[in-house]
Amino acid sequence: MPSALDTPQGAAELAESLLPPLGNRWLHTQAVAVRARELSAAVSEEDRDLLVAAAWLHDIGYATELRETGFHPLDGARHLDRLDAPPRLVQLVAHHSGAVYEAEQRGLTSELAVYEREESPLSDALICADMTTGPAGQSFTFDQRIDEILQRYEPGSEVHSAISKARPYLGAAVERTLARLADQPM
Repeated sequence: MPSALDTPQGAAELAESLLPPLGNRWLHTQAVAVRARELSAAVSEEDRDLLVAAAWLHDIGYATELRETGFHPLDGARHLDRLDAPPRLVQLVAHHSGAVYEAEQRGLTSELAVYEREESPLSDALICADMTTGPAGQSFTFDQRIDEILQRYEPGSEVHSAISKARPYLGAAVERTLARLADQPM
């Protein structure tokens, strides 16, 4: 039986049930979903709804009631797993935006490895949507977004260290997505 969570509407409803109390995180999530829709031509037609659904759900692990490890990609993926969400959606949430780099900083590599890591135009587009959207939903360039994260988190913190290490990987995903988008007919 197909899950409603792999549709943009079902994913948006779940996100809206969890994230509004988080203020800017909810604004960010809504804007990432809009950005994902804008970038959807960079992925295959059959992956477009999944891209937008993953954008809606990428940060649900920040919801207070879902916190287990304090590492939002893993907490979000575990929640989606419990809801029997489609495995590919769960994997995209688990590994969004270079999560493997932060998992390493937090000592959670083996826990994250339970979820297969996808390297594809779809995962690139999810990274691009997240890494070109500011913390309150602002439209940012990739460099503006990375700089904002590095300013928001203390040097030496898990996030600061992970984003610093992940920057080339994330930048390449953004570049590939924008190139794919530019190759699409108008």
